[in-house]
Amino acid sequence: MHRPTFARSLRRTGVLTAAAFAVAVVTAGPAAAHAEVEADGARALDQNVELTFHAESESGDAGISKLEVILPKGITPADITFEEGPDGWKFAATSRGYTVSGPKLAVGEDAEYVVTVRQLPDAKSLVFKTLQSYSDGQVDRWIELDDEESADGHGHPAPRLDLKAAAPGAKLVSPSPSPSSSEEPTTGASSPEPSNETPSAEPAADSGEGDDGMPIAVPLGIGAGILALGGGVWWFRSRRSESA
Repeated sequence: MHRPTFARSLRRTGVLTAAAFAVAVVTAGPAAAHAEVEADGARALDQNVELTFHAESESGDAGISKLEVILPKGITPADITFEEGPDGWKFAATSRGYTVSGPKLAVGEDAEYVVTVRQLPDAKSLVFKTLQSYSDGQVDRWIELDDEESADGHGHPAPRLDLKAAAPGAKLVSPSPSPSSSEEPTTGASSPEPSNETPSAEPAADSGEGDDGMPIAVPLGIGAGILALGGGVWWFRSRRSESA
């Protein structure tokens, strides 16, 4: 008599436990949603690093249509190359980062894409604040810098990438591709502009001017005039002597 009652109690307890677990899963679903960024073994100052971004959908009525990322200090939009993403989605640089957008995804479908960063800055961690837009105008703001709960009951932490220390000998490259500083003096010395100016100045000095900048013809003319005057005086005196 007691055994069937005990069995029924166990079954009832099991049903209640399963129900409680299901409720917990359903209620925890939205709170577990998040946006992430990953890069295996990323170090500070690493170059050409692939970052994979993953944004979970929180809407039960609309699909994700755009992700806007605000880049951390040390990374500019020019440093980012779009590699792959949802079908039809495109990359566009903005004044503070970039957007990846396109046809809306299916309701409940997460968004994932990959970009390459030319070089990671010298930092311990990088935060990529993200605005996640849906086709109905709703926006999830993954911008919080910690795990504190927001007004809607759960947090929206920004994607964070923790970096290992820079490899020995790693250096910060120039902000944009350009010749190295060791090549610049050589390039300046062999520039055609100075060589074009020098020949044009030398013939002018040889053909018409002296060391003081006065045309050579001027002193020559003065000298000729003095000689002519002296010759005239001599000729006049000679005639006068003969007449006397």
